[in-house]
Amino acid sequence: MKPTITQLSAPLLSAQQLSKRWGGLLAVDNVSIDLNRNQVHAVIGTNGAGKSTLINLLSGEFAPTSGTIHLLGHNVSQLSQPKRANLGLGRSYQRNTVFNNFTVYENCRLSAQGKFQNPWQIWQSATNCQKSCEMADKAITLTGLESLTQRPAGLLSHGQKRQLEMAMCLATGPEVLLFDEPLAGMGAEETERMLALLADLRTQYAILLVEHDMDAVFRIADIITVMVNGAVIASGSPTAVRQNEMVQAAYLGEHA
Repeated sequence: MKPTITQLSAPLLSAQQLSKRWGGLLAVDNVSIDLNRNQVHAVIGTNGAGKSTLINLLSGEFAPTSGTIHLLGHNVSQLSQPKRANLGLGRSYQRNTVFNNFTVYENCRLSAQGKFQNPWQIWQSATNCQKSCEMADKAITLTGLESLTQRPAGLLSHGQKRQLEMAMCLATGPEVLLFDEPLAGMGAEETERMLALLADLRTQYAILLVEHDMDAVFRIADIITVMVNGAVIASGSPTAVRQNEMVQAAYLGEHA
């Protein structure tokens, strides 16, 4: 059965009234957020605003205290991170999580192999898994790492490692991407390359971007959600958010 127009236009990931409490600490307070294909949805806020907790709730690292999360039409509110990944959710982390002793290609193939497993083909070398190899090749091409395929990941620059993390994420065949501070620690040239990559990925995926680089956020984001003390104080287009008086007072500064 073909999807209806409504299904095609529905958010790929939707969180409704999401909260996370640890004892007396309310880290995420009644947050609702939608991620749509062909959009970069940025979440910004000062340290302690709840951004990392939110992305961990969406990815499945934390279970919500209340609220619901739907991924591609499935209620995944209580599903583990691996199960959400199998449904089509990919994420990167603030810190590099590559295998330094493996090549760029091997990192991507191993990531794909984790998703496209053949547990009964124990006589076949993992390097001959056609699906894993195809997904690795596709991810490397999408992220522009073709010239570095056989380079050990430990020899890559910081920016190249961040690209590799994205490639490893893409190798699992996701439809929704959660990127946690992908621009952290980058110089101007590396930042430009990463923004160009995000613009390319926008054409195929729904992207959540948690980032502190405000210049980059306002350049690349289609929608910006602003969090303060675990709650959303504004969400909308970059222009609307920049002009929001609550955002100016709480985050961007009175004269933003």
